[in-house]
Amino acid sequence: MAFLGRSPDTASFEDVRRYQLHLAASGVGVPTINQTVSTLRFFFKVTLKRREIVEHTHVIHEPRKLPVVLSVEEVARLLAAAPALKYKAALSVAYGAGLRAAEVVSLKVADIDSKRMVIRVEQGKGGKDRNIML
Repeated sequence: MAFLGRSPDTASFEDVRRYQLHLAASGVGVPTINQTVSTLRFFFKVTLKRREIVEHTHVIHEPRKLPVVLSVEEVARLLAAAPALKYKAALSVAYGAGLRAAEVVSLKVADIDSKRMVIRVEQGKGGKDRNIML
């Protein structure tokens, strides 16, 4: 282990903690730090059978960020830039309902229930079905 300067099987809890602080200070992203924590946990728990080294290590939880909401003028310019009516319709549904591109592409007329004002998205992200307000 380059950071430690010696064999990792001689590492202590303090060494692991210092390594995590080093990663955070070097500007590494939260997903990379969490992957490193998972790797260290596996290495010390399973490979070396030294649970005490990593029993107090924790993953970092990033706060969720709100999505960017376009102004009415920005949405109008986006729709005006669409070359044909079908693209305008697809963009309108995607933005208005918060659909992913693959979900918009796989929509069928039967998926739209205009009486209940609901769009049925089948096999969306993660293979999950869901209903969305129209």
